[in-house]
Amino acid sequence: MTEREKMLAGQLYDCGDAELLARWHKAKDLVRDYNHVDSANTEEKERILNELLGGKGRNLWITAPFFVDYGNNIYFGNNCEVNMNCIFLDDNIIRIGDNALIAPNVQIYTAFHPVNALERFGVPKADGSFAFCKTRTAPVTIGNSVWIGGGVIIMPGVTIGDNVVIGAGSVVTKDIPDNTIAYGNPCRAVRENKP
Repeated sequence: MTEREKMLAGQLYDCGDAELLARWHKAKDLVRDYNHVDSANTEEKERILNELLGGKGRNLWITAPFFVDYGNNIYFGNNCEVNMNCIFLDDNIIRIGDNALIAPNVQIYTAFHPVNALERFGVPKADGSFAFCKTRTAPVTIGNSVWIGGGVIIMPGVTIGDNVVIGAGSVVTKDIPDNTIAYGNPCRAVRENKP
């Protein structure tokens, strides 16, 4: 099993793997280019997103700056808007449905590390340095017609249902059911959101 296969399977994997590092660097270069394209140059933005992302539907708008780990593990449906300064750590799949609105400063994490330092770093090398820390992942799924408020943090393994609003500043640690308005730290469904 390759390190990428381990990563996508949620097993401990080595972030320093040559294949993963090559894709990581490519994604960083593509994001750098995207973040520096003239705002009105939609053709070049579209070209970069087609190379960066795993897949996307029609009418995707991402306001720069935008940051990813690998990029190719991110999938958007149709008619999605991502506002500025969002961070998608896509070490596993991030799947976003149709008609999503993602406010500024939203962070979506799919990666996490062992809490035990020895498991996280292993035994130090002879010179006292460590290899890349070990990492695990869990996918994030966001349904259709979802609005994620500003500054929200979505943790690994979370599924957000259809027709959900997540209030600004929330930390989403558990699944959120369809047709709800949810907020808080930790985020929880507070009331119904009628379709």
